[in-house]
Amino acid sequence: MSEPTHARRASARELLRRRSLWLPSALILGLLSFVLSLLYLGANNDPVGSMKDLPIALVNADRGAQVAGKRIDLGAQITAQITNAPDLKGKASWKQVDRTTADDLLAKDKVFGALVIPENFSASVAALAGPFQHDPHPPTMTVLTNPAAGSFGSSMAAEINRKVVQTTSTQVGQQLTQQLTRQVAKQAASGTAERPAAPGAAAQLMLADPVKAVAEEGHPLGDHSGLGLSAFFYTLVLVLGGMLGANVIHSQLDAALGWIASDKGPFRSLKPAQHISRVRHFVVGSVLMVVLSMLTSALAMAAAVGVIGIDASHLPLLWFFGSCATAAMGISALALLAAFGTPGPIVSMLVLVGLAIPSAGATIPLQALPGFYRFLADFEPFRQVVDGVRSILYFGAQADAGLGRAWTMTGIGFALSLALGLAVTCLYDRKGLHRSASRTPAPQPAAIG
Repeated sequence: MSEPTHARRASARELLRRRSLWLPSALILGLLSFVLSLLYLGANNDPVGSMKDLPIALVNADRGAQVAGKRIDLGAQITAQITNAPDLKGKASWKQVDRTTADDLLAKDKVFGALVIPENFSASVAALAGPFQHDPHPPTMTVLTNPAAGSFGSSMAAEINRKVVQTTSTQVGQQLTQQLTRQVAKQAASGTAERPAAPGAAAQLMLADPVKAVAEEGHPLGDHSGLGLSAFFYTLVLVLGGMLGANVIHSQLDAALGWIASDKGPFRSLKPAQHISRVRHFVVGSVLMVVLSMLTSALAMAAAVGVIGIDASHLPLLWFFGSCATAAMGISALALLAAFGTPGPIVSMLVLVGLAIPSAGATIPLQALPGFYRFLADFEPFRQVVDGVRSILYFGAQADAGLGRAWTMTGIGFALSLALGLAVTCLYDRKGLHRSASRTPAPQPAAIG
């Protein structure tokens, strides 16, 4: 179809010469690249150096032992050394508990791992200090991992625990070697007929490093849990569903009201403009967002669980929580669109994704993030949603495993976003800042030639 007579043809060369086209685009894209690079790389640059108070359970089940009429309690000594180790001061937060409590903390996402000193630890060390055995049983310490709390955080906790075991083994080995040397020298000096033979090279190596670390999963995950990352990616789907859904609903509503043209491939149509207040526009968009979030959450779950086959239980709860989280994210984005207009999608992307993902504690634990990101994590919505999804997928949907806080913060976010959107649109309407077109153009379906 021919173009409207009132429309002036613009040449590509003329458009490319306009500073008003180049400068805003360059400024926006340049700032986005700069800010996103700062946010993402700044959060992940030095997690070990940024680590602060990583929670780890410490279980001392050692019962002690009697040696030469004296009682030794190596478990208590080692526990004191671990909790007061200067190189771990401020980096690890040790929770001294019994084994049952440690298992409970692991199952509620409260610790990233645990270190267990077994009940026979002192007795095992004492056995090595006696006459050397042909088939000795070295003392062990158990390192419990918690990949459900995040594979990276669990690995950091496990590495700390292994270093603790290695340090303990070196100290115990030095004591055993010194004690054995004194025993051999004492018996040699006494002139006893049966002089004990010094241990061979293999035995000396074992005495130098006697304590072994035994690694176990403290809270096992299924084989289809993405090593503890499926919760993060599922949350990302929910957040993007809300943010992108808000943009789609906003543009579709504008097209239905005739405020913008609707382009479908080469076909373009513009409906007659209809007046509606900003408040009603926001309310209609919010209703659409809430209703459609139920559909998007169901389809996201169908793809993840039904097609991909991720490990998931509590499916009705997963669907309902996903619907509420998507709706809250979508209304937040709609409120930002109502407040900022054309820059709204960029602002919502920065708030809901740019600032949120690095501070979510989903890939790198919050305790290994710089202070700025730990501050953001207190209120950024992504962190709240990922805690809820993680609780549902990995921790039996326990309220104190993050789901309770997730519900609370999602509800607060939903209410605040709704209030912000209504307040801003009401203010704009009172000031007469309407979005309705001043004229009503006739429908112009046309193919772009």
